[in-house]
Amino acid sequence: MPEATILSQQTSVNLVPFIGQRFISQDAAYEFYCSFAKQCGFSIRRHRTRGKDGVGRGVTRRDFTCHRGGYPQMKLSDDLKVQRNRKSSRCGCRAYMRIVKRADFSVSEWRVTAFSNIHNHELLKANEVCLLPAYCTITPDDKAQICMFAKAGMSVRQMLRLMELEKGVKLGCLPFTEIDVRNLLQSFRNVNRDNDPIDLIAMCKKLKDEDPNFQYDFRLDGHNRLEHIAWTYASSVQLYETFGDAVVFDTMHRLDSYDMLLGVWVGVDNHGMTSFFGCVLLRDENIQSFSWGLKTFRGFMKGKAPQTLLTDQNMWLKEAIAIELPETKHAFSICHIISKFSDWFSVLLGSRYDDWKSDFYRLYSLEQLEDFEEEWRGMMDKYGLHDNKHIISLYALRMFWALPFLRPYFFAGLTSMCQSETINAFIQRILSAQSQLDRFVEQVAEIVEFNDRAGSKQKMPRKLQKVCLKTGSPIESHAATVLTPYAFGKLQEELLLAPQYASFVVDEGCFEVKHHTQIDGGCKVICILCEEQISCSCRHFEFSGILCRHVLRVLSTNNCFHIPNQYLPSRWCMNSSPSTNPSRNPMREHSEKIQLLESMTSRIIAESIETEERLDVACEQAAMVLTRIRDLPRSTQAANDIVYNCPSDLALPEVEDTDGIVQSFTMETSHEHLTSVKLKDRRPRDGIDMTRKRRHFSGSCCGQFEHDSSDCPIMGGDNLNGDALGYM
Repeated sequence: MPEATILSQQTSVNLVPFIGQRFISQDAAYEFYCSFAKQCGFSIRRHRTRGKDGVGRGVTRRDFTCHRGGYPQMKLSDDLKVQRNRKSSRCGCRAYMRIVKRADFSVSEWRVTAFSNIHNHELLKANEVCLLPAYCTITPDDKAQICMFAKAGMSVRQMLRLMELEKGVKLGCLPFTEIDVRNLLQSFRNVNRDNDPIDLIAMCKKLKDEDPNFQYDFRLDGHNRLEHIAWTYASSVQLYETFGDAVVFDTMHRLDSYDMLLGVWVGVDNHGMTSFFGCVLLRDENIQSFSWGLKTFRGFMKGKAPQTLLTDQNMWLKEAIAIELPETKHAFSICHIISKFSDWFSVLLGSRYDDWKSDFYRLYSLEQLEDFEEEWRGMMDKYGLHDNKHIISLYALRMFWALPFLRPYFFAGLTSMCQSETINAFIQRILSAQSQLDRFVEQVAEIVEFNDRAGSKQKMPRKLQKVCLKTGSPIESHAATVLTPYAFGKLQEELLLAPQYASFVVDEGCFEVKHHTQIDGGCKVICILCEEQISCSCRHFEFSGILCRHVLRVLSTNNCFHIPNQYLPSRWCMNSSPSTNPSRNPMREHSEKIQLLESMTSRIIAESIETEERLDVACEQAAMVLTRIRDLPRSTQAANDIVYNCPSDLALPEVEDTDGIVQSFTMETSHEHLTSVKLKDRRPRDGIDMTRKRRHFSGSCCGQFEHDSSDCPIMGGDNLNGDALGYM
């Protein structure tokens, strides 16, 4: 009787089956019982059919049971086939509903003849029952929509969120889960999975025929199946030629659909944008596979190895780099190491975990090796981690991740958290591609092209925007005309901190620089201006390519008004860009002369805009030089042998100093004349019209602070104020 059944609290009385209930078909009975079971907290399955009471009558009896009804059946073991040891959810539950087919007045119907809702197991809650496979159904319309989303390159999470918005349901309330969608996509791929590697190689061959500069290589195993494949694009080879000194090789992701490891080579250009260098798919994760990938990538790049290589903490990859790139400095990404700390130390340290993490990051960022060793011992004593296996391993590999050991090598800022997040976001876009493997190379090309276009759009406003000078020093003015806005921002950060440091002469050309609050220690700076030799014990320039605050303080103290050219690396300069001709590379001797010519041109502009007379002389002389150059004979190989990507209009950024004066320079490389943009006049202040003058330095100041700058015997004629001398 229905009164004797045990119902869940969530069950509606109107949905309780009862003996004698009628249905027009067994499918209708199944749907009704399924709705009842979902509210109770279980799912059902078709258990048994009974009866063929006469020819042509078909099935006359059906049992629907709880999904945990019955017991698991023992399978016959086969020695040649590996058996999966999976647990069964069946526990002999006796909850069921039985329907029987009746025919009254030649109208057939199904009636409930038996019903029991007594379970020998715990029923699921409302937020749990939806996870049962019986209720995770994807309709044909939803399948078609998911397939369309996959072709568009959307990630699974993006698909689910969009479908939630379309259906108007709450977050996570769709009738299927993320795993169901991934399984569906897997079934799409498995249709032609065996042919995907063949199609991938065919796609690479097609791209090679369309673009001879596209490069790819692959390797087949003993069964003639694709084992490894790597490729790169023409634009990537050009970028690597200029910005391949510091590279990230990310191998933390897999293409689970094809059980292959994904490796991506990326770097950073002179504007701080992510640059794509190459991609590889590896079947296995071992030394041999990584060695093949590294050797192939180096072959793509004409044998040029990076100066530094940043990877995740993978011991097989570490050994492969030591074999294939012995001259490259290998380092581990600190982000990959820190991501493991929660599993390693959160339970062990408890409430002290956050303090330990802060101490570790401070220790990681130290400058001197001696300080690192001393601080490490202190941290071990403070937290009692001497015998921890993870700490022992970290200390043994400290030369691969600790900054005091990495500062002598150039990493172009790739070790920073911000740069790591930018690179990871780029790689996630590559992973978001959900279509067939044969289109993966095309999809990566589209993502790289989109990234390049987006980077170009971001670079243009940076080139045209005015640069605000915050210190008023000549060094800052000089750097603003040479470095990209990204690199100049890094140098400006050091310039702003330089006044906080004091410099003391230790010996000729040797200085000790330390913070004004610091009593002991400090950095040792070697500065021999006559030989243009500069170095600092903090190794900031070697590590980032940007002079440190200690050196800038010494340069200012010694009345140096510009940075020597060798300490303005070409990879951070505005004229540093990949060659437009991929088949030819710049000749080293010509690139040095071109850099010298650019420096001279910039200086000519700065000097000539002082007065109208100077400007007229500069234009006249430039026209004469251009005429003389045109009269000289060209080489037989023309200008193509010297690949120099210089635009027709060399635009220097607007510069605004602390007084609000805007400086804007433009040089047109016309064959007939040389013009310059007029300067903006200063706004009247207190009723006085102040005419604009650019500060001019005819020579070094005497360096004494006792007299006024207007009375300086060396620079008195230039009417300079104290700020113009660059003292900080």
